[in-house]
Amino acid sequence: MSAPTLDPQDGLAGAAGEPVRGKATVPAGMKIGPHYPPMAEGPADDEDTQPIPDADPIPEPPATGRATVPGDQPPHWPLNTSRTATGIARAVPGQRAIGQVDPAPLASTAVALAPPPPPPPIDVSPGTTTPPRKPSRRVVPRPKWVVAAVLVFVFVSLLLVEAYANARFAPDHVGEAGDATIVPEQIVDGGPIINAAPGQTPRSYRLPPKTIALTFDDGPDPVWTPRVMAALDRYNAKATFFVVGSQVVRYPDEAANLVSKGHELGVHTFTHPDVANLPGWRRRMEYSQTQLALAEAAGVRTSLLRFPYSSRVDAIDDASWNLITQAGTFGYVTVVNDLDSDDWARPGIDRIIENMTPKDDAGAVILMHDAGGDRAQTVQALDRFIPMMQAKGYAFVTVTDGLQRTLADPETGAAPTVLRNPPASAEDEQRGMALASAVRIADWSLDFFAILFLVVGALTLARTLLLFVLSGRQARRRRGAFTWGPPVTEKVSVIVPAYNEREGIESAVSSLASGDHPGGIEVIVVDDGSTDGTADIAEALGLPNVRVIRKPNGGKSSALNTGVAAASANIVVMVDGDTVFEEDSVRQLVQPFADPEVGAVAGNVKVGNRKSLVARWQHIEYVIGFNLDRRLYEALRCMPTVPGAIGAWRKDALLAIGGMSDDTLAEDTDVTIAFCRAGWKVVYEGRARAWTEAPASLGQLWRQRYRWSYGTMQAMWKHRRAVVDDGPSGRFGRRGLPFLALFGIALPLLAPVIDLLAVYGVLFAGRTETVLAWLAMLGMQLVTGVVAFKLDKERLTPLWTLPLQQFAYRQLMYLVLIQSLVTALTGGRLRWHKLVRTGEAAVHN
Repeated sequence: MSAPTLDPQDGLAGAAGEPVRGKATVPAGMKIGPHYPPMAEGPADDEDTQPIPDADPIPEPPATGRATVPGDQPPHWPLNTSRTATGIARAVPGQRAIGQVDPAPLASTAVALAPPPPPPPIDVSPGTTTPPRKPSRRVVPRPKWVVAAVLVFVFVSLLLVEAYANARFAPDHVGEAGDATIVPEQIVDGGPIINAAPGQTPRSYRLPPKTIALTFDDGPDPVWTPRVMAALDRYNAKATFFVVGSQVVRYPDEAANLVSKGHELGVHTFTHPDVANLPGWRRRMEYSQTQLALAEAAGVRTSLLRFPYSSRVDAIDDASWNLITQAGTFGYVTVVNDLDSDDWARPGIDRIIENMTPKDDAGAVILMHDAGGDRAQTVQALDRFIPMMQAKGYAFVTVTDGLQRTLADPETGAAPTVLRNPPASAEDEQRGMALASAVRIADWSLDFFAILFLVVGALTLARTLLLFVLSGRQARRRRGAFTWGPPVTEKVSVIVPAYNEREGIESAVSSLASGDHPGGIEVIVVDDGSTDGTADIAEALGLPNVRVIRKPNGGKSSALNTGVAAASANIVVMVDGDTVFEEDSVRQLVQPFADPEVGAVAGNVKVGNRKSLVARWQHIEYVIGFNLDRRLYEALRCMPTVPGAIGAWRKDALLAIGGMSDDTLAEDTDVTIAFCRAGWKVVYEGRARAWTEAPASLGQLWRQRYRWSYGTMQAMWKHRRAVVDDGPSGRFGRRGLPFLALFGIALPLLAPVIDLLAVYGVLFAGRTETVLAWLAMLGMQLVTGVVAFKLDKERLTPLWTLPLQQFAYRQLMYLVLIQSLVTALTGGRLRWHKLVRTGEAAVHN
């Protein structure tokens, strides 16, 4: 005996919203015919547009909590307002759509046409299939790896620039002085200013007696450089500052102020590495980039160079001499020192002054520091040392001025003119601006991401605490002898929309038809133009409580609305065609309707195919990310989604909001939000379990989650006006939508930043601290997972794969969300995509 089907002679007509015996009801505002997606340039060929008539608002649930369907509803002509300001694509006759504005403004965007002629009847007789008109199916596009690659490349580039500017690639100073077999004797016994220009005999120079050149390394520093400069200015003393290029980029005003006050700048490399351990091209880059930084900040260049970690001339070994001669080929004069103040070690003011004081009125190049830590002792030492030495007849000059005095003719006093800091070329200034911009953007980006890191950490912690508190409270309330009220024993209609579900339709329909609900279960399989014999398989089961309706392909919403129209019960359960129910699932699912304020119930979706690693990860996500979240959303009365795999609805409430909408790709989220805005309670019943077939490959998973993510964004945009509404709609708008935006979109979008910062930390920053922070986050996820699995009465064994999930699955979800957001922002449209089914979903005890 085959399952009964609708009599084609009965048709689908009748007064809108009025059941007709032997016929399927056509609810007002529902669309059950073939669906052709609207194109961006105008209305679809099969839709007419009409101005929205004056209408009454959606009725609020009465004292009983039940919404009613307005009577005597006028005929409904589909309205294409997907491009209007309301974001509502279809208005319900006799009532106003949620968030709809007054009709006058919308009239300008809708074209009034005459009512269309009635469509031809659909032949749904047994054994007859109607060749469906091939709709312009929208397919989920392939992953836009280019978009993801560009974003990752930009972010990684910023981190690499930041790592370079912070000397993360610079080798630390190691080793002692080596042999000096090739260092000229006149250099070893000479002065601290060395000219090793090519083609000339290397020479070194000392400062004249009673001449001091104070030199400061490692700056500029925003705190200590101005204080050092102020101490020098108090005594009209000039000095030479060997600056680090990356610091000049970050504090250009300090470098410019030094030049304007008559001080001299020299090169101390860009990132302060031990240049002896760098290849030749890196050394030249260190020097040239510092010159560009000086050109951008102060408009000058310099011929003075001091290597990091350098010392006196008697410490120059063969390796150092090679560096000096190479620098000479680049046009640099190398400057070491006569006396080292050791101020970097903060030995005390007296000790610093003792280290700085020349003997026997000799001239000296003195090494000090204006950055790299607390330089209070340096400033205090200057305030004592400079006036003390000036009282002894000493002059404080720059290195260039001291060299000029050394080169002066002892008889005539004539000396060659040597410019202290000659002006830089316009080209170098432009190149310096590009370099400085790159470093500054990297600095700002890292600071911004560091703030995001703290924000994401705080949000994650807050969400975890909310989950523990509210989900735990919800679970405790449901323990023991908890009941929703008197047992719900009325008849239930189960709607199974099916499109090419031959692999799983037999198991799904059989599990539904054999449920133990005492009021009886009516199973309605709506075959949406399948080409694989899905309807034939369902009919061949011969189950007396199963009906099969064949219709041309029109999309899932159209199939669901057809099932609702044919349903004889006021409680309808919607089930995916690949989902297997347990014997008591339907009975458990409908019990919350004992509460008259409950309009919809979300069931407990389980992954029925757990053999592959990808499926196990989805199992973890379903338990932690979906089911635990639904407990939280129920406690906050802002449930955003009743899953398509297992959800129950009051039919009259569903009709009151216009049925299932095809405005978005996430019709379950769309209709759930509409229920919440209409004032209905949407609850979670964890005892009603359904076993679905999860995508078994990353490609299939991508397509499914892409559609989910994009559809959720569409639903949020459609209902965005709820934020400013009053009553239940406003409550969801100011509670549910921010939760979705924050934890469903913003937090996952920011999560890749955390991962990349973690990699940056391991490679270039505090490795131990980064690893500990990552382990702490993983520990928090494990604790959350244990709580979720315990609440769901699941074995904890799959949680061993949670650490592995952090290195592949999460990143895929990031890319899905990023591509969905890009598609949404660019106005792209997606198509439904049929996932490959294997029929492997099964109940796991």
